Amino acid sequence: MSLVVYLAAFVFGMTFVLLFRRPRRAMRNPLTLSTCVAVVLGALVFVCAAPATLGTVNELTGVPNFGAPMTYGMLSAYSCAVLVLLINWRGGSRERVRRLVLRTMAAYGLLVVAILVLFSLAEADTERLTDLDTYYANTPFMREMILLYLIGHSTAMLVMCAVCVKWGREVGGLLRTGLRLILLGALLDVVGFQLAKYTAIVARWTGHDLDFLSTTLAPPMASLAALMCSAGFVLPRLLPSALAQWRGLGDYRRLAPLWSLVQSVSTAPKPPTGWWQSPQARLQWREVSIHDALLALAPYFDHRVRERVRDTALRAGHSPHRARLAAEAAMLADAARRAAAREEPPGTTGTYRLHATEVSGTGGLVELAQALPRPPAAPAAPGGAVPSSLAEPEEPHVA
Repeated sequence: MSLVVYLAAFVFGMTFVLLFRRPRRAMRNPLTLSTCVAVVLGALVFVCAAPATLGTVNELTGVPNFGAPMTYGMLSAYSCAVLVLLINWRGGSRERVRRLVLRTMAAYGLLVVAILVLFSLAEADTERLTDLDTYYANTPFMREMILLYLIGHSTAMLVMCAVCVKWGREVGGLLRTGLRLILLGALLDVVGFQLAKYTAIVARWTGHDLDFLSTTLAPPMASLAALMCSAGFVLPRLLPSALAQWRGLGDYRRLAPLWSLVQSVSTAPKPPTGWWQSPQARLQWREVSIHDALLALAPYFDHRVRERVRDTALRAGHSPHRARLAAEAAMLADAARRAAAREEPPGTTGTYRLHATEVSGTGGLVELAQALPRPPAAPAAPGGAVPSSLAEPEEPHVA
C-alpha cells in the first residue's frame, strides 16, 4: 500500500512544481499560492499516511501510533487549504476573502489542537499501521479523535461538492470542466473513503468486522479522489498555457522553410539554446529574426517577379489571397537568391509590404512559409509559372 500512496504523493509533487515554476509571481497571486499550498499538503498527507512512514515516525519519536495524529492533523490542514482555495477561487472583496480565510484557518487550527489533545489522553500502546481507526474504534479519546478528524474532512468535502454544483451552473469552458473534476473527486472521497471509514467504525461499535472497508477500500479511493480534485484545480490554470506552448511548437516548425531561406541575411542576435527554452520563447526568437531578415531582403525584391506569378495564379483560378501569397513567396525566394549571390538589387523601385508584415502574430509568417516554392531556395519559376506552393497549404495557426 505504501507504493500506491507514495505514487499519489509524487503526482501531487509534480503538480506543485508545474504551478510554482515562477515563485515570485506565484507568491503575489493568492489563488496560485493557495493552490500550491493545497497541493503540497495533499502530497504530505499521502506521505504521512503510508505505513512505511508511520512506522518510521513511531520509531523516531518512541511513541506508539504517534504517526496517527500527525496524519490526521495533516489531513485537517489539507481540508482547510481546500476551503481556503475555494474562497480565493470564488473571489470577492479583499476584506470578505480575508475574513473567511481567517475563520476557516481558526476552525481547523482548533481541530488540529483537539486531535493532539485527545491522542495525548488516550491509551494507545499497541502500534497499528493500517487498521488503527477500527482497532481503536471503541477506545476512549481515540474514538473521539478518529471521529473528529473524519467529521472535519467530511465538512470540507461536502462544502466543496455544494460549491462545485453551484458554480458549475454559472461558468463554462475549462473552469466548468475543472469544477466537474473536483466534484467527482469530492464525491469519490465522500463515498469511497469517508463512508467506508464510517461504516467500518460503526460495525466495530455493533460487534461486527468490516475492517476491510477501512484498510483495503478506503486508501486507494482516497488517492484517486485526491488526484481527481488536484486535476480539477490545476487544469484551468495549466491547460491554456500548455496548449499555447503546443501551438507555439507547431508554428515554430512550420516556420522552418522560411527560416531556412532567410537565416543567412538575418542580423538579429542569436537566440539562447538549451532544453529549458520553451516553445513560445523559441518561436518569438525565430519570428523576430525572420522579420529582421525580411527588412534586409527588401531592396532585392523584384516586383516584376511578384506581378508575373500573381497574374498567372489568378488566371489559373486561384483566390486573390492565395495568388498574393504565392507571388510574395516567389519574390522572396528570388530576393534570397540574389542576396546570396551578391547580385545588384533589381532595377524596380517602390516600397511594398508583405502580407506577413501586415498582420499581427505568426499567422502571416506561417502562411508565407507554407507558400514558398519547393525547394525553398529555388528562384522564381521562369515565365511566371505558378509555383508548386499553390497546392493546398497546411492550415496555419493564427496567433
